[in-house]
Amino acid sequence: MDIASDEGRFTDERWILAATILASSMAFIDGSALNVAIPALQASLNASGAELLWVLNAYLLMLAALILVGGSLGDRWGRKKVFMAGIGLFILASMASGLSPSIQWMIAARVVQGIGGALMIPGSLAIINATVAADRRGRAIGTWSATTTLVTVAGPLLGGVLSDHSLWRGVFLINFPLGLASLVVLYYKVPETRDETVSGPIDIAGAVLVTLGLAGIAYGSISASSDGLSDPRVYGTLILGLIALAGFVWVEMRRKSAMMPLFLFGSRTFAGTNLLTLFLYGALSVGTFFLSLNLIQAQGYSKTEAGLAFLPFSILLILMSRWAGGLADRIGPRLPLILGPTLVGAGFLWLAIPGVTQGPSEYWTSFLPGTILFGIGMGFTVAPLSSTVMGSVARNYSGTASGINNAVSRTAGVLTIAIVGSIALVVFGSSLQEHTSQLALSPEAQASLQVEAQNLGETSVPSQVAPSQAAAVADSIHLAFVGTFRLVALICAGMAWLSALLAAILVEKKLP
Repeated sequence: MDIASDEGRFTDERWILAATILASSMAFIDGSALNVAIPALQASLNASGAELLWVLNAYLLMLAALILVGGSLGDRWGRKKVFMAGIGLFILASMASGLSPSIQWMIAARVVQGIGGALMIPGSLAIINATVAADRRGRAIGTWSATTTLVTVAGPLLGGVLSDHSLWRGVFLINFPLGLASLVVLYYKVPETRDETVSGPIDIAGAVLVTLGLAGIAYGSISASSDGLSDPRVYGTLILGLIALAGFVWVEMRRKSAMMPLFLFGSRTFAGTNLLTLFLYGALSVGTFFLSLNLIQAQGYSKTEAGLAFLPFSILLILMSRWAGGLADRIGPRLPLILGPTLVGAGFLWLAIPGVTQGPSEYWTSFLPGTILFGIGMGFTVAPLSSTVMGSVARNYSGTASGINNAVSRTAGVLTIAIVGSIALVVFGSSLQEHTSQLALSPEAQASLQVEAQNLGETSVPSQVAPSQAAAVADSIHLAFVGTFRLVALICAGMAWLSALLAAILVEKKLP
């Protein structure tokens, strides 16, 4: 039974919404604004391409591995208590990220931020569900969803404006006032709740194994771009990562209090929607990351203009989600979950077409059509996917099912950013060498350029290059990066279409 303190359980729900929205806004802003701020961060901290991948993956890794544990801790120890602990840790890590003197410091701070997020993110809706009266709960969740969606839409623009004014650190530092206000409201106005029916130990073994598994695969994949697969550190960590993930599956199959009850995957629709999530959200994670780099570092967009370029996608997602959810209720989830990813794949395919453009003046014919297809496709997908995940299992497991799907979407980001990002690093270096092979560069200049290529689109013209060749080398850098982005976009299109195929094969036409 879910219990709360007697004092004002259902009183003044505006405070509950204020606290949960403020805290959730930190995570949503951090996720959507950072992609646009990444190029400025890279230039400021002199980060290589591999280190840039770790800025994203350090956070996603801890979030994916621990988010189910975070929800479980809240049920056992008190949702408000764990939520506040997560907010506090997230604030401290955000401050450390915003004040980072080096890229190594940034990556370490992002690890801690991911742990804070894993404690914080599950608690937001759980607190609303436990403290708001049943007849007003749907309206409260709708208000939370609408507000956090608006914050997500504003994120890229905020990241762009701050970065254009050399204030990219503000993407992290803005979390301090938001988090502090949320903590004050929680402390004084929100009652504590916990689930007294929960029993059994916390699945520590599962959490450790999945963390080691994802970390091993991520480290091995990213390191392979510079060290090669023959390096013992690369293939060793890849093998250890796979062994740890196999151990995770073995443990989860045998634990009564498993954080990921694997028997739920006995539902064909539940398994299908999670596989769809893995491939589609993996494509989203790495595709939007490289699109931002392409717009800013190769196409000549300012950071603000790059943020604005993402707006059509966000607006279409907002406008279509409610309608698409109703459509799935009427005709079943299979058709929307086939059509949506198919359109997302078509959007990625379109984004792969433009070469080096004349900048924002050509946005309307180069990147806008792909962004619109992208937005329509995700508009068809998001609401039906969420409702299908929860509706494909018994009602008492709907919360667990939603949490697993949330973890799968984060895991998708970790794996695709590591694997596809590593491929991009190798392809960019090879393509740059090919584009400059006809320029008769000196051996010293060519060697220096290959070292610089580890910086992806932030690659600069080495000092060893003769002034007369500098412009041609700069053009080669842009061409090589655009070619690399095209490959990434095509991989993402393939992943999106694979997710559509999985929906066609595995998702039932109508939920039981």
